[in-house]
Amino acid sequence: MTQHDVTLEWPDGRTEHVTVGARETVLEVAGREGIRLPYDCRKGTCTACVGRLRAIDEEESESDAPPNDDDRATDPIDAAAAFDYRRAPTALTDREQRAGYVLLCIALVHADCRVEVGPRVRSEVGGSPWS
Repeated sequence: MTQHDVTLEWPDGRTEHVTVGARETVLEVAGREGIRLPYDCRKGTCTACVGRLRAIDEEESESDAPPNDDDRATDPIDAAAAFDYRRAPTALTDREQRAGYVLLCIALVHADCRVEVGPRVRSEVGGSPWS
């Protein structure tokens, strides 16, 4: 079974590491391992669980993502470079996805990566289209 390592990073410097299987979401694994992440709908219709892709481990990546070297570390990385979805993420616009935002409740990982989480990330994206 293919697995990928995901490092979760909070604004206060805290980090947690999870190993996510091909058919699991980051939210599912984090919950099982006792790591508290915010969530609400678990269906991709809100942004409570949003994270932002910060880096991809290029040696393990299965995608054609652009290089993520030190000179480009602050450039947004398209979330599609490390994540696919179980269903369409209706709470994120295409632009937000291209800027690296990912819904951790329905996203399937296909590359080792680092993801920023926490209230600051949530404040950077628009609200749910249903609110």
